[in-house]
Amino acid sequence: MTLRTGSLDRRTLLRGAIATAAMGSFAVACGSPSSNDDDGGSPKGEKSAKNPFGVAENSKVDAAIFDGGYGTDYVAFTSKVVGSQVKGLTVKVKPVVDIAPELQPRFVGGNPPDLIDNSGEDQIGFLGILDQLEELDDVFEANNYEGKKIADTVYPNVKDPGTFNGKFVGLNYVMTVYGVWHSKTLFEENNWTAPKTWDEALDLGQQAKKKGKYLFVHGKEAATYYLTLLVDSAIKEGGDEVRIALEKLEKDSWSHPAIQGVLKVMETMVKQKMFVPGGSGTQFQKAQAIWSNDQKALLYPSGGWIENEMKKATKKDFQMTGIPEMTLTDKPKMPYEALRAAAGEPFIVPKQGKNAAGGKEVLRAMLSQEAAANFSKTKLAPTIVKGTVPADGYGSSALVAQSKMLEAAGENIFNYLFIVAYGMNTDLLVPWNSFLAGDLDAKGLTAAMQKISDKVREDDSIKKLEVK
Repeated sequence: MTLRTGSLDRRTLLRGAIATAAMGSFAVACGSPSSNDDDGGSPKGEKSAKNPFGVAENSKVDAAIFDGGYGTDYVAFTSKVVGSQVKGLTVKVKPVVDIAPELQPRFVGGNPPDLIDNSGEDQIGFLGILDQLEELDDVFEANNYEGKKIADTVYPNVKDPGTFNGKFVGLNYVMTVYGVWHSKTLFEENNWTAPKTWDEALDLGQQAKKKGKYLFVHGKEAATYYLTLLVDSAIKEGGDEVRIALEKLEKDSWSHPAIQGVLKVMETMVKQKMFVPGGSGTQFQKAQAIWSNDQKALLYPSGGWIENEMKKATKKDFQMTGIPEMTLTDKPKMPYEALRAAAGEPFIVPKQGKNAAGGKEVLRAMLSQEAAANFSKTKLAPTIVKGTVPADGYGSSALVAQSKMLEAAGENIFNYLFIVAYGMNTDLLVPWNSFLAGDLDAKGLTAAMQKISDKVREDDSIKKLEVK
C-alpha cells in the first residue's frame, strides 16, 4: 500500500498499483493509437520460440521505471539477461518519481516509453490510457528463459490486479503478502503461540498484559491497517459473499455477521486496553518501532514490506515472522491458511512505443528464474514467480515466512480493490483512528464505514468496478 517508502508501499497500494483510477485519469490524444504491429517505424525481428515477440536484434528498450523503495536496478539487471535471447538488445532505464506528470505528455504526444513501471503516488490512471496499452496475455503464454510456459510458473490470479474491463494490460511483478507479524524470538522466550483465531488472540492479549506488554499498536496514518485485518479475516470467515458485497458497495455490507463478529472482538481488545495508548497521535513508523524495536506490542498487521521498512528500527535477533490473519471461528468458509496476497508494481507496454515488442521481452526476462531470484535477494520481497526464494530466504525470516504462507495457501488466495479504486482510505482513517483510540464504538465505526461506501455508490459520476 505509501506511508512507507517504496513502490509497493502503502501509497502505491492505496492509490493505485491496482487502481482503476476512475477519478483523475487524464485526457488522451484524439483517436486510437495503432498497435505497434502496424507501426512501420518500429524495429522488427523474426518471431521464434526463442523470440516470441519478434524483437529486432541490436534494438533498444526505453524503460521508465518508478524510483521508489525498490529502486530501478532490478530492471537494469535484465540488460544482461535479455542478451541471452535477443542479440544486442539493451535496456535503457530512466528512473522516474512522478510518473503521471512526466509521462502523460509523452502519451499525448504519441511517443511514450516502451516499458513503464506505473507505480507511485502519481501513477497514470489505467482507465484513461486503456486503449493505448498492449494487452499482455501473450507474455504469459510465452515460455520463460528456462523453457517453461510463464503462466505455469507464477502464482494464481496474478493477472487480476492488472486486468481492466477484461483487458490484461498491467503486469504486476511483486507479490504483496498480507499477514500478522511477530518476533519469533520473543514468542519462543515466553512460550507464546501465534494465534489462529480471534479468541486465541484475545487470550494472548491477556498473557501480554501480565508481562507489561500490549497485543497491538497503531499509528495515525496506518490506522486502516486494522481495517485490512478486519476485512481479510471476515472474508476468510464468511467467504466470497463478504468480499463481493463490500466491492459492490452494497447497502448494509459492513453489517455482515462475519465483519461484525471480528469487529466486536476488536472492540473488546480496545476496551481492555490491549492497544498501546496514544497511537492516534503517533506517526506510524514511530508506532511500528514500538513493536519492532521496543517490543511493547506483540503483533502488527501489515503487508510483507514491513521488514524492509523497519530494518533500521528492529531489535537485533527479532526474527520477524508472519502468520495468516486470524479467523473468527475454527470452521471458517475459507481455511486458516487462506491469504490475501496481491501482485503489485504494475508494468505496462504502450502501443505507440518505438519498441513495444522489446518492452514485452524485458517483461519475459524479468519473469525468468535468474531475474526473479535477483529481485528477491536484493529487495527481500517475493515476485510473482514461484520457487525463486531459497529455504533460508537469503537470510530474511520475513521473506521465508511469506514464501511459506503463499505455499500453504495454495489456491486459497484472494484480493479486493474497492478501497484503492475509489480512494476511500483517507476518509476511512478518521473513524478508524477514533475507534482504536476508544472514542468510537463498533456500532459507530460500522455506520461511518457504511456512509463512506454509500456515498461512492450513490455518486453516478464515479465509474464503478466490475466485480467478479
